[in-house]
Amino acid sequence: MTAPENRPTITKIATDPDWYQPYRISQAITANGFVYVSGQAGFTEDGATVPGGFLEQGRQAFRNVERVLAQAGAGFGDVVKVGIFVRDMAANLPHVITLREEFLSEPYPADTLLEVSALAQPDWQIEVEVVAVVANR
Repeated sequence: MTAPENRPTITKIATDPDWYQPYRISQAITANGFVYVSGQAGFTEDGATVPGGFLEQGRQAFRNVERVLAQAGAGFGDVVKVGIFVRDMAANLPHVITLREEFLSEPYPADTLLEVSALAQPDWQIEVEVVAVVANR
């Protein structure tokens, strides 16, 4: 069976090591000039959650996003949409604003911030996903 002619070219983006491969998830996908980055949490390349609190995990999550974006030839300046998922909104909203200020700049991307009851690992406090545009280069 062949794909329709108007179907976009979809390309998997992965870093080395690809920490999501065992879970059958792409770190990112490019399609029609966009990069869709899967949710990234505060973990190291070997899957260990970074020590410390919410800000340390958040900074690592954003660094993981940055690394995946770079692999796709993009950066935070190309991001048009951010999704941030946190375990405790009341305690961490000021920290989310700090993270946005540290990693993003004007014009700030559109953003969705949600409190969730759980993330994939019980010790994760934050997860970040983004959509970036690379077609206009």
